[in-house]
Amino acid sequence: MTAKKETVKKENKEVLTTGKWNVLKSPCITEKAVNMSAQGNFYVFHVSSEANKVEIKKAVEEKYKVNVLEVRTVSIPRKRLVRGKTEGFKSGYKKAIVKVKTGQKIEISAQ
Repeated sequence: MTAKKETVKKENKEVLTTGKWNVLKSPCITEKAVNMSAQGNFYVFHVSSEANKVEIKKAVEEKYKVNVLEVRTVSIPRKRLVRGKTEGFKSGYKKAIVKVKTGQKIEISAQ
């Protein structure tokens, strides 16, 4: 019985995260990310926290029609914020640094 439950969970996860719109949340537009894309073929994206490198690679290749050579991921933890008596947390996120084949580009516009 436990084997069936595990396969169902894996199937549900694949269904939820395989779509290119569910994996990639948004491009990361920071000074460092823009410099990385200008100097080399690296692009930075905010991604779903459940996404793995293979899913990220497939999503970028499908959405932007480029060849991905390498994917690096970084999980940014949530941070505690205190404003006077009010306490809270800044939510954490996961970002992916994607290396694209030389000569190919991804057009990312700041919105």
